[in-house]
Amino acid sequence: MDKLEYTIEGVVGEILLREYLKTLGLSVTLIKKAKRTGIFIDGEPATVRRLIKNGMRLTLMLPDERSEGIRAIDIPLKAYFEDGELAVFYKPTNMPTHPSRGNSLPTLAEAVMARYGENFVFRAITRLDRDTSGLVLVAKNPVSAARLSESMKRGEIFKRYEATVCGVPSPSHGVIDKPIRRECEGSIKRICAPDGKRAITEYTVKAVIGENAVCDIVLHTGRTHQIRVHMASIGHPLDGDFLYGERGESSYYLECKELRFPHPKSGEIITVKID
Repeated sequence: MDKLEYTIEGVVGEILLREYLKTLGLSVTLIKKAKRTGIFIDGEPATVRRLIKNGMRLTLMLPDERSEGIRAIDIPLKAYFEDGELAVFYKPTNMPTHPSRGNSLPTLAEAVMARYGENFVFRAITRLDRDTSGLVLVAKNPVSAARLSESMKRGEIFKRYEATVCGVPSPSHGVIDKPIRRECEGSIKRICAPDGKRAITEYTVKAVIGENAVCDIVLHTGRTHQIRVHMASIGHPLDGDFLYGERGESSYYLECKELRFPHPKSGEIITVKID
């Protein structure tokens, strides 16, 4: 059972508990679950029709969840930031974020399960492809997950990547605003197409190495393969990208270098970077 505790604050006079629960960022689904398993004010059972005021203690009991099909694998795992609500982990290349059918590689989810135990529920707010390395944001409880997911929908989670691309983009800074969709039904490949979903990518050339360039890339939307599709669309696919460019001796280099997001509990802006 997940136990969430709050000291009620920011209330003017008295309000209904159900109104206060909305300000916590709880989804309708989570509120329904809490109503079934237990809501307490100052240790006494309460309904969402209870009048509350500042200083009262709110306790929510949420039913246990489990991450089905995720085993625990004890492999090295580096946390760049961690507190009681969330963690930001580094995912290396050649590691999927989640287990999937047909995949035998250890995953980030399995490493996180080994860190926290079999009762932990893996809730990745951001995700990276298998061959993309870098920072991944993971929520530790359903409330933080709901709040961070809402932040994602509102565009409040900043993501900066670094990539090596073929050739040198000109101009050295640009914004690619092209819709993206699947190439065809069932395909993993994406293409730019007018009937796709809007996607915006901003790039800046950081350095030129031989015939290629290292770019800083900021995502303003979060479509599958967005960076790979967009850079290929302007004639500069990632070096070694077998799907959108040419297969190289090794896989492409794409790494999430920075995440910036509002903390789900305090609202403080948290910035996590890889030097």
